[in-house]
Amino acid sequence: MEQEMEKRKGGRIEESDEEKWVHDASVDYKERVPLRASTGVWKASLFVLAIALSERITYFGISSNLIMYLTRVMHEDLKTATNNVNCWKGATTLLPLIGGFLGDAYIGRFRMVFFSSLVYFKGLSMLTVSQFIPNLKPCHNDICDRPSKAHKLVFFLALYSIALGTGGFRPCLESFGADQFDDDHFDERKKKMSFFNWWSFTLSVSSMLATTVVVYVQDFVSWGDACLILTMFMALTSIAFYAGIPFYRYRMKPKGNPFMPILQVLIAAIRKRNLSCPSNPALLYEVPMSENSQGRLLSHTRRLRFLDKAAIVEEKYTEQKVSPWRLATVTRVEETKLILNVFPIWLTSLMTGVCIANGSTLFVKQAAAMNLKINNNFKIPPASMASVSSISIIISVPIYDRIIVPNLRKVTGNERGISILRRIGIGLAFSVIVMVVAAFVENMRLRMSGHENLMSVMWLIPQYLILGIGNSFYSIGLQEFFYDQVPDSMRSLGMALYLSVLGIGFFLSSFLIIVVDHVTAGKNGKSWIAEDVNSSRLDKFYWMLAVINALNFCLFLFLTKRHTYKTVQRKATEIDDGCHSDGVDTVA
Repeated sequence: MEQEMEKRKGGRIEESDEEKWVHDASVDYKERVPLRASTGVWKASLFVLAIALSERITYFGISSNLIMYLTRVMHEDLKTATNNVNCWKGATTLLPLIGGFLGDAYIGRFRMVFFSSLVYFKGLSMLTVSQFIPNLKPCHNDICDRPSKAHKLVFFLALYSIALGTGGFRPCLESFGADQFDDDHFDERKKKMSFFNWWSFTLSVSSMLATTVVVYVQDFVSWGDACLILTMFMALTSIAFYAGIPFYRYRMKPKGNPFMPILQVLIAAIRKRNLSCPSNPALLYEVPMSENSQGRLLSHTRRLRFLDKAAIVEEKYTEQKVSPWRLATVTRVEETKLILNVFPIWLTSLMTGVCIANGSTLFVKQAAAMNLKINNNFKIPPASMASVSSISIIISVPIYDRIIVPNLRKVTGNERGISILRRIGIGLAFSVIVMVVAAFVENMRLRMSGHENLMSVMWLIPQYLILGIGNSFYSIGLQEFFYDQVPDSMRSLGMALYLSVLGIGFFLSSFLIIVVDHVTAGKNGKSWIAEDVNSSRLDKFYWMLAVINALNFCLFLFLTKRHTYKTVQRKATEIDDGCHSDGVDTVA
């Protein structure tokens, strides 16, 4: 009896010793196995959130008021300014596809963040310089009809330097922050789900500060002072981020192009296209978990069965080492399926980017044409109305994370409360509602535009509020989806896919404006998108977007019924409390 108790006691000590270390293929800054108590989780991710706060305050401070700078200071017309804003924002959200790929494949996520922050800081410094050096200022005199060519050159060069820095900064920073949580540890996995909520909460705080404090300084003090403050804040938080190096967990060194294994699976499946898949998936080729060098193993799924042929073991190759172009593991096959599986969801998510694009362009110009006075002494900057969306996210995210999710877990048995795709679907429904509300409000504004008393800007609160609530569902849901549902080796690229939704949404918004302007101007010469908002018919444009979003929502529901989640083979020793992940969840 005493010997048995000693064994149990020894077993507990051994298990406790195992809990001390993180065995998820990550290392500490000295390239050792990380100690769980002193690395990762919130103690490390707080440094990540701090620099994310600074970077997003800078980005939102520039992007939310950029259209006003282009129209008021650089004297561009509404269509030109809107397209310039959308092109720049599109660049800041499409360049992460390149940055995410380089970070995953060759450079590493932390190093990519480090180098990108230097490029970002260089762009901010150039933007600041363009506002203070006399020869680079917008105008040499107090009043001018167009800015100097030197200012225009430096200004746009600075903007696209910031876009280039964002390309490596954003996808790798968020995935690096999520890497601080161990997927194979139940408690840390739940905290990772909260990380995406608090990441979006941080971005919303930064958006609120940018669209209130920063925009106020830009409009009523000077753009130069605003740029100087942002540059200094970015420098301080960058130093703080580098101070967190001893607390971070770093993924193993990149192993090259992550698309190569996917190509190998496709070639192997084509080569063995005439073979029949075995009825028992256990007969397919897989490396045991103890010998596996790929990372976590994925369970077999029945979708895209043609690709399973890549994992069929041919008798003539059983006695020798087989080329990966001829034989792939089940995990490699499933990773290929994941990439093909996320594409339809990515496609249906593009319209959310169009809604967000309108929130920082046409919504702002609406606000500028309304009564901005709160009282005789205070006037709201038009771009500050975007803070309503940020405030709605700041309020809704903690409620969702701390109250709704714990209760939903008890009801559904799902770690996330509701599945990722259900969360995205709720957000897409809000994107339809926001366009309908915006159309009604704009129609009212146009009818009152000829009156002496302009319509109050407070009427825009509902559409900004709904936009923010929808954002708290689909944006966070898309971040989780593209991080969790891609291969582990492509997570920065997954975050870049999420950002590309916004980027292509901005370009798509510009494309729609060009098409609508061409089509509507052809009938009677009066375009829906004219030189100013009072001669435009933005209400009709919003109605069109509402219909497109509704059709897109129906397509999304159709696709989710056929979607299968990523299924990971958990370790037998993993601690669990009965909840299951989306890996075994199904979408109703």
